[in-house]
Amino acid sequence: MGNIFDLFKQIGGESTPKQPISALVVGLGNPGKEYEATRHNMGFMAIDRLAEKHGARIDRLRFKALTAECDIGGRRVLLMKPETFMNRSGDAVAEAARFYKIPPESIIVLCDDISFEPGKMRIRLRGSHGGHNGLRSIVDCLGSDGFVRLKLGVGQKPTKDYDLASWVLARFPKEAEAAATSVFDSAAEAVSLILDGKSERAMTLYSK
Repeated sequence: MGNIFDLFKQIGGESTPKQPISALVVGLGNPGKEYEATRHNMGFMAIDRLAEKHGARIDRLRFKALTAECDIGGRRVLLMKPETFMNRSGDAVAEAARFYKIPPESIIVLCDDISFEPGKMRIRLRGSHGGHNGLRSIVDCLGSDGFVRLKLGVGQKPTKDYDLASWVLARFPKEAEAAATSVFDSAAEAVSLILDGKSERAMTLYSK
C-alpha cells in the first residue's frame, strides 16, 4: 500500500513546503520611466539581473515596493525594489523587515556609489551611509547601520563643482555603460555567497 500512496503523491505533484522568508535583498533606485538606466538606479538594474538568474520577476506590490520571492544561498529571500523615491527607501525596507522579523545583518542592499569607477564593486558588512540618501533613509528607519551593502561604481563627477543630482540622475554614456553593467553577474554571485554565510569569501573574490 505504501508504494501506491507514494505514486499518488508523485502524480499529485506534492512538494516540500517553502521555507519562511529569512532575508531581504534590496535594490535601490527611483521609480518611473524617466529614471530608468540612470546611475542612481544601479541597484534596480542589478537586482533585476539577480532575479533573472534565479527565475523570478520583481512585480508584486507589497511593503511600498515591487517584490518577488526566491531561494538564494540556501535561504528563502524577498527581493525588493522600493516604489518610494530614493530618500524614502527605508520606509519599504523597515516595513518588510518588521513583518518578517528580519534582523539588519540579514538585509543586503545594492546601490550606486560615485566614489569609484563603473565595473567596480565594494562590499561592506556595515557602516555609515556615506552621504547616499537611500542608505541614509534605511539607517534611519531601521535604527541600525548593521546591514550589508554592495556598492556598485558609477564614476566620480567630472569636476568638483558639477551638480551631484545632475550626475547621478543622468544615464551612462555609451562608452561607460558596458563597464557599469558588467558587475551585475559578480554582484549576483556575491549575494549568493553572503546569504550562504560566506561573506569573507564574497569580499575576497568581488570587493575591489
